[in-house]
Amino acid sequence: MMETGNTNEIGDLNLAYLLLAQRLVREDVASAMFRMGMSRELADLLGNMSLAQIVKLAASSLLLCRFRFDDHPILSALTHDMKTMTLQQAHTAILLSGQPVAAAAH
Repeated sequence: MMETGNTNEIGDLNLAYLLLAQRLVREDVASAMFRMGMSRELADLLGNMSLAQIVKLAASSLLLCRFRFDDHPILSALTHDMKTMTLQQAHTAILLSGQPVAAAAH
């Protein structure tokens, strides 16, 4: 059985993630879709949610974000020592741009 402390930590992470994602969607939908790996449908839904809806969704004991470290080239690009951070970020962005957009259920 999961401890209450862990559930609160997941809820806190969910809330931070959802608020960040919503802010990015409201500022620039296309950029948010790329950065967060989400579909247009999910971006539209998230952008239109009220704060009360986000807080309620965040309270789930399930982690709502999906980490994109499941691909060796992406993880390697993020951890590999490169001369400049800008080059590392560009390389990672190129690798991520080739990834399929996550389904609306993610």
